[in-house]
Amino acid sequence: MAPPSKQVASFADAVHDIPDGAVVAFGGFAMPGVPYNLIKALHAHGAKNLTCIANTTGGAQQPRMPDIGMLVENGQVKKVICAFTAATRASDVLPFTKYYESGEVEAELVPQGTLAERLRAAGAGIPAFYTPTAVGTELAEGRETRMINGREYLLEYALPVDYAFVRATRADTFGNLQFHRSQRNFNPVMATAARVTIAELDEDILPAGAIDPDSVHLSGIFVHRLVRVPPPPEGIWPQRRQERQR
Repeated sequence: MAPPSKQVASFADAVHDIPDGAVVAFGGFAMPGVPYNLIKALHAHGAKNLTCIANTTGGAQQPRMPDIGMLVENGQVKKVICAFTAATRASDVLPFTKYYESGEVEAELVPQGTLAERLRAAGAGIPAFYTPTAVGTELAEGRETRMINGREYLLEYALPVDYAFVRATRADTFGNLQFHRSQRNFNPVMATAARVTIAELDEDILPAGAIDPDSVHLSGIFVHRLVRVPPPPEGIWPQRRQERQR
């Protein structure tokens, strides 16, 4: 007997129960992996006092795509945990930055690799770990360190998540996911760290078992809801869609 499908009818249905105060992780790392449609649905849903976890708060590209900065502008965010609170180029200005600098939204800056490892640790059941990253910097001030084999390490805690928004290339109805290139950066570890993972898919959702097990990048046991991205104008695609490699 086939397991029930995890596909839901719409992005609004996928995010309808996200409460105020939830911790939400947003996959991404370049345009192919950003769950734009889920972000847009959360914006419309209106949940407030959110803690958002992501590599960045958005981009400076035009036309602007749905991003965490839009949630901040809509008064939905109390804190952001990310690797970049500002644009990587001085000529670019992120909408989020002015809210952070004015103290309207709290931001926790975490080195990119440490952010990924904190998420991975949460999914693996590891409560904390030591890393040499950020030792001797402002990020380590007032925090616990330990000397191990003659080297100083900083204590970092796992980062569990209530909801993870991810974008994948394809899925089957059980939720097994296959990612394409840079989609595999933060999306998988965010999914394993989350209590509920919601995935938006570039392609039609396949019957359970249709993806070769050797080609499954994330097991469906970590995925709870699936939504197929419809063609524009209903769905939001990255501005540049590369040819998919199967």
